[in-house]
Amino acid sequence: MRKRSDYCIRVKDIDTAARERLESLGVDVSLFSDCYILPGFADVHVHLREPGFLYKETIATGTAAAAAGGFTDIFSMPNLNPCPDSREHLKVQLDAIERNALVNVYPYGAITVNEAGEKMAELEDIADDVIAFTDDGRGVASEEMMLEAMQRAHALDRIIVAHCEDENYPKASSETEWKQLERDIELVRKTGCSYHVCHISTKESVELVKKARSEGLDVTCETAPHYLTISKDEIEDDGRFKMNPPIKSAEDRRALIEAVKDGTIDMLATDHAPHSAEEKSKGFAGSAFGIVGMETAFPVMYTHLVEKGIIDIDELMKLMYENPRRRFGLDVRSLSEELASDAPTFTVWNLDKEYSIDPDEFLSMGKSTPFKGWSVKGRCMMTVLDGKKVWER
Repeated sequence: MRKRSDYCIRVKDIDTAARERLESLGVDVSLFSDCYILPGFADVHVHLREPGFLYKETIATGTAAAAAGGFTDIFSMPNLNPCPDSREHLKVQLDAIERNALVNVYPYGAITVNEAGEKMAELEDIADDVIAFTDDGRGVASEEMMLEAMQRAHALDRIIVAHCEDENYPKASSETEWKQLERDIELVRKTGCSYHVCHISTKESVELVKKARSEGLDVTCETAPHYLTISKDEIEDDGRFKMNPPIKSAEDRRALIEAVKDGTIDMLATDHAPHSAEEKSKGFAGSAFGIVGMETAFPVMYTHLVEKGIIDIDELMKLMYENPRRRFGLDVRSLSEELASDAPTFTVWNLDKEYSIDPDEFLSMGKSTPFKGWSVKGRCMMTVLDGKKVWER
C-alpha cells in the first residue's frame, strides 16, 4: 500500500474539489481510479538537437518524448548550430522553442564561443534568457578560462554547469572525470561560484562532492539512470551502451546508489542524447556517444530504486522534481497546491503496470537505449502542463 504524500496521491483518494478540477480539464477520473498523481518532472540535462541537427531530434519530437515520460520542464544543452553563445544565436533557439515546444524548455548558454574552449561567450548579453552556463559535451580544458567563467557567472548570479572531462586521461578512466572536478572545486573555493556537475559516474566524484559540501561550498551534482543500474561488465558490443561518460565498475555503481540514499547526489538527469540509427549502428567502438532517456527514466528508477526498497517514492520525487527545481530557481509546489490552482501541472501514472521497454514505441527520434527489453513498472498515462493535456496514452 503506497502512502499518500506531498508528491504521490492515488486518484481515487483525491478530494471532491480536486476531482472536479480534474474533470474540468477533461480528465475522466473514473478511467484512472487505480492510478497515481505525481508532479511533472524536471530534467536538467537534455539534448534537443534543434537548431542544427534536426535529423537526430527536433524540439517537437524531443518535447513530445519528455511529456510521454512525465517531464514538464527540461533544460536544453547548447551543443547546437548556431551555438547559444550570443544573443543573436540564442534567439534562433528561443524562437524554435516558442513555435514547437510541448513542455517548458529552459536553454543553457554556452561558456565559450561555439563551445570551442578558446574565447569566452557573451555571458552578460545572454544571462537573462538562459537557465545557467555550460559547455556540456566537453570539459573546459583551460583553468584560467574556467576561473573567468566562474567569476563572471557569480557576478551574474548564474550557475556554472560542468561536464568534467580531462582529455589528458583515457575517456573510459575514472580520472578523466574526477581530476577535472577536483580542479573545478578548487576554483569554486576561490570564486564562491554556484557550481553543478553533470552525470557523475565514479566513486571518486562522489567523495569530492561530499567533501565540498561539508566545507559549505555551493556544489550540487546529478547522475543518470544508466549509471545506477548498469556496470561496465554488462556492456555489450552495441551502440546503445555507448555514452559519455562511459559506464564504470560495479563498485562505482554501488557508490552512486549510496550517494543517492545519503543525499550526496541531488538529482537524476537523463542526458537524453538522440542520434540517427546509422550513427548508433556501428557497434560499441564505432557508434556516436549518447543514448535517449526521457521516456524510460521514471519507470527504470521506480523499478530499480523504489520497488527494491532502496528509496521511497517521495525520495525519488525529490530527485526528479523538487531538488532540480529548487537548485535552478523554479517554483516547487505540493500536489495539493497544484490541484487547487487554476492551471495545475501534474502527471498520472499506472504504477502497477508491468511491461517491456520497446524503443519502437518512443516518440523521440532517437531509439538507442541500454534498457531495451527491460521489464519495468510504471506507465505514464497523462501529462498536464498549466492546465492543458500535453500527453495522454
